Amino acid sequence: MENPVAAADTSAEKPTILVVDDTSENLLLISDLLRKQYKVKVANNGHRALSIARLSPAPDLILLDIMMADMDGYEVCRLLKSNPATRSIPVVFLTARPDDEKKGLGIGAVGYLTKPIKSSLLMESIKTHLAPKAHA
Repeated sequence: MENPVAAADTSAEKPTILVVDDTSENLLLISDLLRKQYKVKVANNGHRALSIARLSPAPDLILLDIMMADMDGYEVCRLLKSNPATRSIPVVFLTARPDDEKKGLGIGAVGYLTKPIKSSLLMESIKTHLAPKAHA
């Protein structure tokens, strides 16, 4: 017989992924893809993303759009990486801009995927970037 407390603990241990995009359709699509394996939080702008990232516990990974109205993803990433409380959170850019990968990685992102996102590639990238934390 399974211990109900242990079962509850297992679900609580799901890694948390923060998805940041100013397009509600993209937030819904990515959230639906991730929800079975991960705890998903969403932010529809950069300011909200920074607020969520500073909460405790912090997300284990951030999937970040670049082109957003209020604050672009580069600025969000710069602010995350300049804050000791959020510096270690891996950031993967999800963007329609295929030409700026070097810039994104140069400011501290660990990955850069272009839209339209291939779900298998996204899932593999998430798994890769969460692995170091799982072994810590």
